[in-house]
Amino acid sequence: MDSGYRTKKRFGQHFLHERKFIDDILAAAALTGDERVFEVGPGLGALTDYLVAAAHSVDVVEFDRDLVARLVARDDANLTVHAGDALALDWRKILVSPPYVFVANLPYNISSQVLFKLIDCRELFSRAVLMFQKEVGDRIVAGPGTGDYGILSVFCQYYFDVGRVAVIPPGAFRPPPKVDSAVISFVRRDRPRYPVKDEELFRRVVKAAFSQRRKTLRNCLRANAFPAEGVEQAGRECGIDPARRGETLSLQEFARLTDVLGRLAAEINDTERNDS
Repeated sequence: MDSGYRTKKRFGQHFLHERKFIDDILAAAALTGDERVFEVGPGLGALTDYLVAAAHSVDVVEFDRDLVARLVARDDANLTVHAGDALALDWRKILVSPPYVFVANLPYNISSQVLFKLIDCRELFSRAVLMFQKEVGDRIVAGPGTGDYGILSVFCQYYFDVGRVAVIPPGAFRPPPKVDSAVISFVRRDRPRYPVKDEELFRRVVKAAFSQRRKTLRNCLRANAFPAEGVEQAGRECGIDPARRGETLSLQEFARLTDVLGRLAAEINDTERNDS
């Protein structure tokens, strides 16, 4: 590690140094020289060095002021440094020429939040190659009926084609973390895997279904303000037993359930307006 810089634990800094895994990330990013790249948490620039050489332009976001100064001092013509919190910055304002390829070894302490922001700003990106703690990576790629399957799994797989690129041991970082890491690739779909009429309702349904993992779908939806009768009727129409747990539902089942619940709610509203 560069002797002139001491890592700061509060920023979740673990800098990748082993070339093999940097090559794995670059291979998955498949840069041809024309892409605009976005990186969060570049650290000492081990990955940035290769991104700058391989891409048309690179925009990086760094929170640590000491590292910001180092990045600016590089004076690379195709490197733009944004100082600040990646979660607070408006990505739509700083990434002005989409689509971008998002490539990053994400700081562990903000990786899940960054992922949700990627989902919300997905129109800015054609694809992404991101590193997480292995347990987060496992949740992203998990399928229905497994212990890792949850909100991250559903939302990521709904909007992206996801795949595991590599599992990286602690020794590939300085300082080494206490856990393995995983590199995950995301390719944005032109449209969601199973389009629904109301994506906000889809998110509500999914979050509700996983709100209490040990409870049934029926109880989870009721506890999150979905009317009991509507839940039962939607289950019958969709062929989904409300006694199942949310973790057993496929993306297609979540989409179908969302549309039926949305239709039933609209019918109730129409009836109430006509009666008033």
